[in-house]
Amino acid sequence: MTSTDGDTETGTQTTAHQGTGSGARSSPFRHAETDRDAAPQFVLPLVVRIEKAAPPARTDALETAARAVLVLLSDERATAADGEWAQAVRDWQDARIRKVVRRARGAEWRRASGLPGITVTGRAPAPATAEDVTGHEDGDGDGASAAAAEVRVFPPVPLDGWPKELAKLQVSGTDLDDPEPPPAPDPTGPVLWLSPHVEMSAGKAMAQAGHGAQLAWWELDDAARAAWRGAGFPLAVRTASAERWDELTASGLPVVRDAGFTEIAPGKTVVVEGGSGFCPLPCERRL
Repeated sequence: MTSTDGDTETGTQTTAHQGTGSGARSSPFRHAETDRDAAPQFVLPLVVRIEKAAPPARTDALETAARAVLVLLSDERATAADGEWAQAVRDWQDARIRKVVRRARGAEWRRASGLPGITVTGRAPAPATAEDVTGHEDGDGDGASAAAAEVRVFPPVPLDGWPKELAKLQVSGTDLDDPEPPPAPDPTGPVLWLSPHVEMSAGKAMAQAGHGAQLAWWELDDAARAAWRGAGFPLAVRTASAERWDELTASGLPVVRDAGFTEIAPGKTVVVEGGSGFCPLPCERRL
């Protein structure tokens, strides 16, 4: 596959997943490259809101993007046999798993929000106020100093069939920072560990976090999925230390391996560490 958006489209080598409602053991992964390449190609669009004066924190944006992918995968419009998004999601998961993160602000965000999709909101960095979180609906949000991450996820679209409201959005300019170092992750929820050896823009890292969340979802049975969804999809995204990364990649936990078509060289980008419902055996997947 060739990538046209080098900043945030993740050129991926992925295994396909049949259906959205079944657990990992009833959802075999196909490994034949030709099967996936021959299938119609779809992409999962994600749009992050980045106002000029009130950008979200990087970690908040990454975690919100990961949850947004999970919210869409678990939505009845995607899981029901006759759901309006079900066929597009099946087609997307049966081909190469592609996610593209674009940015929007002001009127761009409002136009994107008018399309069918789901907006997921994260947490504003301290010491944000309620006005910071919600007070930038008018104009470009110049009056706010901090904002919770807002990511809108849309049902998959054909690779060359983007809605014009999304196609015009920029893929560059998604560099974000954390005002304070993120706290230690909650050990009761899954952690998506980013490689310390790979430098990524926030947009690229958001897509990789989304891949990790999708792997976590695939590794769970239906009961574990329902419990995770009922809890609001708690998760954390953190960058591992070099020593910790070596331990994680040798542990047999689910691994995202990017094919290196955009922004970064081929290699492992995310390790998914979770509770007992996650894969206990070597289960590296190519995404």
